[in-house]
Amino acid sequence: MRVDRRTFLLGTLATSLTACSKTSGPLKKAAEYLWAQQAPDGGFHSSTYGLLRSGQSLTPFILRALLAVSDRSIADPGGAMDRAITFIKANTTADGVLGMMDESAADYPNYATALAISAMVRARRTGYDRVIEPMLKHLRLQQFTEERGWKESDAPFGGWGMGGLLHQAPEAGHVDLSMTRHVLEAFSDAGVPSTDEVFKRALIFLNRSQNPDGGFLFSPVSPELNKAGPSGSYGTATADGVLALRAAGVAESDPRITKAIGWLRQHHVPDRAPGFEKPDSAGWADGLRFYYAHVLARVLPSLTINLPSQADDGSFRNPSNLVKEDDPLIATALAVYVLAR
Repeated sequence: MRVDRRTFLLGTLATSLTACSKTSGPLKKAAEYLWAQQAPDGGFHSSTYGLLRSGQSLTPFILRALLAVSDRSIADPGGAMDRAITFIKANTTADGVLGMMDESAADYPNYATALAISAMVRARRTGYDRVIEPMLKHLRLQQFTEERGWKESDAPFGGWGMGGLLHQAPEAGHVDLSMTRHVLEAFSDAGVPSTDEVFKRALIFLNRSQNPDGGFLFSPVSPELNKAGPSGSYGTATADGVLALRAAGVAESDPRITKAIGWLRQHHVPDRAPGFEKPDSAGWADGLRFYYAHVLARVLPSLTINLPSQADDGSFRNPSNLVKEDDPLIATALAVYVLAR
């Protein structure tokens, strides 16, 4: 079966589903499954991972995915979206931080805050601009910049980490491309111009994250975090790199994007994340399967993507737990991006 920008082949073994934007049965089932998991407080709470039980990062993550669906009857049934937005507002601090309301553990605050901005911009509820203003201000403070003692020659410069306490040079903590991409998309979605210093600094980090072959690595700060080896390129990081460059206003004709696109086309496989050909890759090709599918669906929607079979209740699940894709809330939200395209 051939697929194009609007149709993707889904399935494993002898099972397959054809999904088309708007009218897709699998898309409708996936969205209905996700909305059915919404708690009375409006949030989405993991029953698989304790860290995600608070719903602070998971709620904007799922809401942002559902907002990628153009059919509003699927994306927002019966005021469910407003309940999710109310949950996000209730769990955002006065300083504009989502993910810090649980005293026992931070819930990916930069990631959660960035996703909340993108979701609220897309939802366009009255007064959203006032809500996201302190969030944007907080994310600016979280960037690794001169104000916190970092020089342009330092590996973390221009990027973002997990959030929480501000890291002053030389202690960077965890810094990665995925976190940085989500924050840059939040600034772009909020209408911050590409000439802003936040993007100029970020491009220094992005340039440092791109390999000579055009592919991207996950972190130029901590080589041990790079799943394909200390300096290896792989599919999820490369697709994240393209999305980050686009968010920063880089033109499609720019060599940084064309080389990354070329890497993805050359290495693409439809049912796993590429770049993990070495025997010691620890199963990352399968573990990142849904994440790769979702970013590739945004970067190169014309390429074929195969997903595991959809369960009868509409959910998806990855048997691998390497990046929490065994949680059906996570896998199904990522699958929605693929089905919506």
